[in-house]
Amino acid sequence: MSNGPAETSSYIDDILEQPAALHRQADAPLPEALRDVDLRDHDRIILTGMGSSDYAAVPIERALASAGLPVVRIDAGQLLDVPQRVTNRTLVWATSQSGRSGEVAALADVLTGSSKPALTIATTDDTSSPLAAMADIVLELHSGPEATVSTKSYLNTLAAQHRALARMTGGSVDDVDADVRRIADEVSALLTEWPNADTFAQQAWEAPRARFAYIGIGDDAATALTGALITKESSKVPVEGFVGGAFRHGPYELAGPGLTAVLFGQGAEADPFLPGLAGDLVRSGATVLTVGPRAYPGTELLATPDRDSALSRLTVGSVRTQLLTLAFAKATGEVAGRFRFGQKVTAAL
Repeated sequence: MSNGPAETSSYIDDILEQPAALHRQADAPLPEALRDVDLRDHDRIILTGMGSSDYAAVPIERALASAGLPVVRIDAGQLLDVPQRVTNRTLVWATSQSGRSGEVAALADVLTGSSKPALTIATTDDTSSPLAAMADIVLELHSGPEATVSTKSYLNTLAAQHRALARMTGGSVDDVDADVRRIADEVSALLTEWPNADTFAQQAWEAPRARFAYIGIGDDAATALTGALITKESSKVPVEGFVGGAFRHGPYELAGPGLTAVLFGQGAEADPFLPGLAGDLVRSGATVLTVGPRAYPGTELLATPDRDSALSRLTVGSVRTQLLTLAFAKATGEVAGRFRFGQKVTAAL
């Protein structure tokens, strides 16, 4: 479990605490007010946050859109830029682990008058935060104190939002809770195994003109985007996240020896983008991994549970990326999870 000279105990402690945090979320009662929310009462539903708090809403956005609801996911900075996106009939669902991120906290000052939403839901760990204060309903994360890069707060955001979605759309919260508890056990098993990716990370980092891309499809786009973010934060490896076919539009010229591409998805033939991209990247000489239940053609597999639970795939896939960040930090000589220039809560605009 040692990360050698790049080890940081607080980051590893947060990673190891994730199963317990997931159990806390599953055991916590949801706000009673969620029972009264009618999503069809609103002219639009805006999901907002910054960084991983924004990306965690990808599955919620896809689920609501598939149900025919007028939903858009937009980061809080863009919402600050054009607050007129919000009307007096809008539902705003804002997420921030701290509830104090600069852009999210500033929303209280601009979402007024004709831009004051009909309903605001806040997902946060701090019920005394500015975000909680502006909300009509507070969905508490119960992830507990977090020392550095988002780990357990991200997993609990996924779990909390799926629980709330079930409550507001007539699904079974009990079924989601049971799934979250099973996922906690799956995460615990992976952390007990603690697969070693040091050799892979060292070879990837030392490749000529080393470059990195995380590419996700569907709900798994959340893992690709968040994985790229926390890899930059925790190990200072410049990896970019892409959704679906976006990688082919320009970044594909990065293919070839020296590119390490990690694909996030189900590994299914029905996937319209990643099977073909996987084959093309492998033929180019790139190193390609799959994080999912089955490997895309020609790629190596970092497995997630092969069962009918997108939440399980996203959660265990996220833990896989966390463990990769430790290996990359060791390869680069960084202290995993240490902030050089920023800090845990980005309060500055």
